[in-house]
Amino acid sequence: MPAYNSVFNADPSPRLIGNFPLFPLRTKIRGPTYPLPFPDPPLAANESPDPDSESYDILDETLALFRANTFFRNFEIQGPADRLLVYGIWYISDCLGRIKPHYGVREATKEVNNAALDVNFALPGDPGWPLNQMYEPPRDRQDAEVLRQYLSQVRQELAQRLLARVYDDETEDKPSKWWLSFTKRKFMGKGL
Repeated sequence: MPAYNSVFNADPSPRLIGNFPLFPLRTKIRGPTYPLPFPDPPLAANESPDPDSESYDILDETLALFRANTFFRNFEIQGPADRLLVYGIWYISDCLGRIKPHYGVREATKEVNNAALDVNFALPGDPGWPLNQMYEPPRDRQDAEVLRQYLSQVRQELAQRLLARVYDDETEDKPSKWWLSFTKRKFMGKGL
């Protein structure tokens, strides 16, 4: 059975830097892409809009496909959206690895947000990037800076949404064992 690919591969012309897409996101965090509208009526922080909604974005899909795709060691990239999906899955794995089972919401939020706000992360073409053969580097320094800003925006928004799901039970200050069970799994045998 093949891994689950992104439905956003059908997008006819996403903005690309190298071959990495810059899709619009449903976020209040500033970045180089325009924000998508928030659903009306508003959803709980741990919920995603319906996939047919205009508010549904690539990060909702990444969170929805994370658990299923984590079990696959092979992944065929069928379009630019899959490159962002792969990066999002690697980043979610990294965040889950930072959340310890005894962490409360405050400690986990601090740890994950510190990782999301760190701007010293590898970009495609850098030696620390996991799959350089599948990603083209940015053309110039300006493109590299725009990509760094976009990935920083993705990391911050993904961290917020992930924490809302891992700590979705307000009565308990413990992370979901169901989510933390994926901390040891590496998607495609790689990580950030």
